[in-house]
Amino acid sequence: MSQQVALAAVPRKRRGSTGQWVITLVLLAGSLVMIVPFLWMVMTSFDWGARLNITFPPKLWPEEPSIKPYRAAFTNIPMMNYIFNSFLVSVGVILVSAMSALLSGYALSKLRFKGSNAVLLLALSTMMIPFEMTMIPQYLLFSKIGLIDTYWAFYLPALNYAFGTFLAKAFIDQLPSALREAAIIDGAREISVFWRIYLPLCTPIIATMIILLFLGVWNDMLWPLLALKSASKYTIQIGLAMFTYNNGLNQQPAIIMAATAVSLIPIVVVYLFLQRYIIESIALSGIKQ
Repeated sequence: MSQQVALAAVPRKRRGSTGQWVITLVLLAGSLVMIVPFLWMVMTSFDWGARLNITFPPKLWPEEPSIKPYRAAFTNIPMMNYIFNSFLVSVGVILVSAMSALLSGYALSKLRFKGSNAVLLLALSTMMIPFEMTMIPQYLLFSKIGLIDTYWAFYLPALNYAFGTFLAKAFIDQLPSALREAAIIDGAREISVFWRIYLPLCTPIIATMIILLFLGVWNDMLWPLLALKSASKYTIQIGLAMFTYNNGLNQQPAIIMAATAVSLIPIVVVYLFLQRYIIESIALSGIKQ
C-alpha cells in the first residue's frame, strides 16, 4: 500500500515541477520585456554619441561612455525647477486625497448612518468614468473661476479620491470598533477618536495611498498639459516633453534619456522607503475583528 502511494506521488511531482518551470520561464520573459526598455534608457543616458537607431546585435555598452549627458541635462533644462514643481503638486495632491479618503473611509466604516452603502457605491461609480470624458468640463469650470495655471487645479479635484475611500474603509473595517466605543464612553469627541486612535493605526494604508498617488501624479501628463500655461510652473513630465518638442529627440537623445533617468529617482526612493508598509497593509487586511 505504501509503495502504491509512493508511485502515485511521482507523476504529480513531475507535473508540478514542469509547471513551475513553465511559470518561471513566463515570468522571466515578462520581466525581460519590462526591464529591457529601462536598461536601454540608462545605457543611452551615459552614451554621449547615442543615436536613435536600432542595431543588430543590440549594443550592450555605450560607445562613448560619459556623464556629459547628465551635465547637459541640468544645464539646458531647468530640471530643479521642474522637479520642485512636481513635488509641490504631488505633496499637495497626496495630502488632500489621503486625508479626504481617510475621513470618508472612517465615516463609512465606523459611523453607522442611513444610506452609507449608497454613498460608497456612488463614490465608487465615479471610478468607472474615464478622465478623458470629464477633463473638458473640468477645464471649462476651472477656467471660469480663474484656477487655470494655478496648482489649485490639481488640489481641488483631489478631494474626490474614490479608490482611496474604498481602501481606507476596507482597512478601518478590520480595526476594532471597541476602541471607538471606549473612547466615546471616556468623553472623547469623534474627531479626536479618529485623529488620536484610528489615524496612527492606518499607517500601512496611508503608505499605500502615498505610493499610488505619487506614481500617478508624478507621471501624469494630460491634465498638467491642459491646466498649466506658464513654463515656470511646468511639472517635470511637461518640461521634458516641451524640451523634446522644441529640440527634437533625434538631435539629443542622450540628454533626454539622462533627464528622464533623473526624473525617475524620486519614484524609486519613495517606493523603497514605503514598500514594507504595502506588504503590512496586505497582511493586516486578512485580520478579523
